[in-house]
Amino acid sequence: MKFELQGFDDGTFARMEEAELEDQGWRSADLHVHTLFSHDVLPVPSLHPEALYRKAKKMGMGYVTFTDHDTMRAHQVLGDRDGLVTGVEIRIMDPELVGHTVHVNVYDLDEEEFAELEEIAELEGDLRAFVGLLKRRGLPFTYNHPFWFEPGERPNLRAIPEIVELFPVVEYNMHRVTKKNELAMAMAQRYEKGLVAVTDTHSGMIGKVLTLSKGDSFREYFRNIAEGNSHIVTSDLTMQDLIDEVNAWIELIFNLDLARIDISDFSTGFGNLDRLIRALTSDRLRGCPRVYGTLERLSRRLSNTGIPASIYLRMENSIVPQIEDFMMARLL
Repeated sequence: MKFELQGFDDGTFARMEEAELEDQGWRSADLHVHTLFSHDVLPVPSLHPEALYRKAKKMGMGYVTFTDHDTMRAHQVLGDRDGLVTGVEIRIMDPELVGHTVHVNVYDLDEEEFAELEEIAELEGDLRAFVGLLKRRGLPFTYNHPFWFEPGERPNLRAIPEIVELFPVVEYNMHRVTKKNELAMAMAQRYEKGLVAVTDTHSGMIGKVLTLSKGDSFREYFRNIAEGNSHIVTSDLTMQDLIDEVNAWIELIFNLDLARIDISDFSTGFGNLDRLIRALTSDRLRGCPRVYGTLERLSRRLSNTGIPASIYLRMENSIVPQIEDFMMARLL
């Protein structure tokens, strides 16, 4: 199976080519997007599902979905909309088959199906039973970022090929480094699985990468992707992407209206980062405008040096040689 890719680095898709494909019945979508209903997204107006839906439609997306962590609140708020497809990202930890947490995006499901899937994920932790239910219900689903692992977990690399075989589609994730995405694509090709390009955005960068395929319905669109009849517009994690992302977070954090926004449930999953955000949003610190303004300027300067981005990239790349050695042995 070969994939048709187009890389780009300026955040815009070639409108002429997109229009040509859409005239032929192709539709575009970003199939991994988080709203303020995810625990690791700041609850600001620009990240409300209404704002993100409008942004996606303005960009011309044929299908729009939101895949918040273990909740369908975004879709409850929006209801039925043109081109809107229900979605959710479910985490499942299968200690016997896998040994680390697997993230699965599920689409076009209802609340009852979501409850059944959550029960298996939370109470049984049985990935085969989970996938079995998805297949019986005929639901579209993807294996998210195969080479990203929960903080503190030790990955079981031997399980990844077995997991790929269970899934119809694998992710090419904009927030992963090039080598990880290349390995994900190689796995999809080796096991003849579909491939989607997604942003996995937590800061509103919806549509920076896209997946295009034919389909007058979402199920037909996804089926074509699973069969390899798709075009993905890709981008990998770069130093500048991370600097832009950190600056976006700084903008959000230092401009939070805490009189109207509650961030008590917000958590990135990284303890030190969470503590820093709590400190920067404390009433005590905000009560000193001069100090607060100085901290904001210093935060921007630090971000623009690339030091935080460099640290994160080093962390992302640290496990790549181990992954590559093991996976290439399986793929050759």
